[in-house]
Amino acid sequence: MKKVAFHNLGCKVNSYELDVMRQILSADGYEEVSFQDRADIYVVNTCTVTNIADRKSRQMLHRAKKQNPDAIVIAVGCYVETDPGRVEKDDAVDLVIGNNKKSEVGRILSSYLASREEKAADRSVPEQAEHEPRQDVFSGNALQKRSGKPVIREDLTCSPAFEDMRLTSPGHTRAYIKIQDGCNQFCSYCIIPFARGRIRSRAKSEILQEVAGLVEKGIREVVLTGIHVSSYGLDIGADGPVRFDPVRAGEALLDLFGELNALQGLERIRLSSLEPRIMTERFIRGISGMKKICPHFHLSLQSGCDETLRRMNRHYTTAQYAESVRLLRQYYDRPAITTDVIVGFPGETEEEFETTCAFLEQIGFYEIHVFRYSRRNGTAAAKMKNQIPEPVKAVRSDRLLSMTQAQASAYRAQFTGEEETLLLEEICQYKGKQYWVGNTMRYVTGAVPIEPSEKSSELSWNMELAPGMLLNGAVSGKTIPFSRGDAILFLKK
Repeated sequence: MKKVAFHNLGCKVNSYELDVMRQILSADGYEEVSFQDRADIYVVNTCTVTNIADRKSRQMLHRAKKQNPDAIVIAVGCYVETDPGRVEKDDAVDLVIGNNKKSEVGRILSSYLASREEKAADRSVPEQAEHEPRQDVFSGNALQKRSGKPVIREDLTCSPAFEDMRLTSPGHTRAYIKIQDGCNQFCSYCIIPFARGRIRSRAKSEILQEVAGLVEKGIREVVLTGIHVSSYGLDIGADGPVRFDPVRAGEALLDLFGELNALQGLERIRLSSLEPRIMTERFIRGISGMKKICPHFHLSLQSGCDETLRRMNRHYTTAQYAESVRLLRQYYDRPAITTDVIVGFPGETEEEFETTCAFLEQIGFYEIHVFRYSRRNGTAAAKMKNQIPEPVKAVRSDRLLSMTQAQASAYRAQFTGEEETLLLEEICQYKGKQYWVGNTMRYVTGAVPIEPSEKSSELSWNMELAPGMLLNGAVSGKTIPFSRGDAILFLKK
């Protein structure tokens, strides 16, 4: 049995797609091993969101080949799309698979292995040269062959179809569900529209079937994800270029959420990153009536200064963003609102940065994911004047990291003494003591101590619990600093 190892870089969509590829190769009879182990095949699901992500993708490809020079190293995904020439020339890579072709990894790998075996057989039988040449098992419109290396990609700029993928064995306590792909927004700093192509939505019936199947396997929570989830449904029935329409997209999402909310056995529906523009009062009122929707909303901000937002080619103002937050807090009790912020964007003056800081304090987030601007070749922002020095970015980043730490602590403290429900995920250890760790609907991490049994040295009833189970507990005021991040101590009721 051939051994295969996987490594994933990047976003939740990549995580979902890697889970499906893992599932496909397992069904084909491959034995999965750790990426650190010697394998016959290495699959690296690459990322290209920054130049650093490109470099990490190359490093993992080279590490795989170094671990086993005879292994087949497969480069998959976004880095393949944005720098195909470099990938094709990379001696560490044997096989190249672009986005929208990941679901074919089993067939592609099988054809590649068959092709190698045929070539080896041809070399061992000299008289084969006198015979008719064998047909290339890779022949087809999706294939390009350069420098003798198979490259399977698709043109993603011309209304590609949604790739047919279905997860049946997630291997996690919650399951990512990909409902959308592609992006038409073209933010000035972002290369992803070029890596993922135009927007395309998954059929609602396929989403419902996938989730229903996972619920039967014991999944309690699903995370609906995509490259630009707020564009879901806009391409369905469209003729020609698709413009963002928050009303139409909101209706399509409400329709999908409503059917998922009615699904028997599903406990939680978590939404991934959404556009503030989609947070109309009609949309928020609609989701607030669906009790399985988690009150945890990741509204992408990027900057709290309108001038910076304009240069970023974001399509909203801080006033519109603040109104979205106001509406969420009107319809939900203490919703967890998280966001992303880029510091050191080209041209960001000290005044603009201070404006951002003031806006972040005004909103009061649960968490802010802080990123230093990384110049990305191929984007409009990379060519902008007034690039910010790295030391300045570092200072600004540190300031926002301190801010989000304080805001997160203040948010979590609101729940002290209240009863909350954890979705259990894993057992973690701190100072020699073990805890069950999980998350609430607001995505606050909690820890339940595993106590010694009074009758023996064995662990108590908590050990009878398992990942994916729901557990009620009282929120204490104590925080435990696990290596995976802080968790609030939960006590048994």
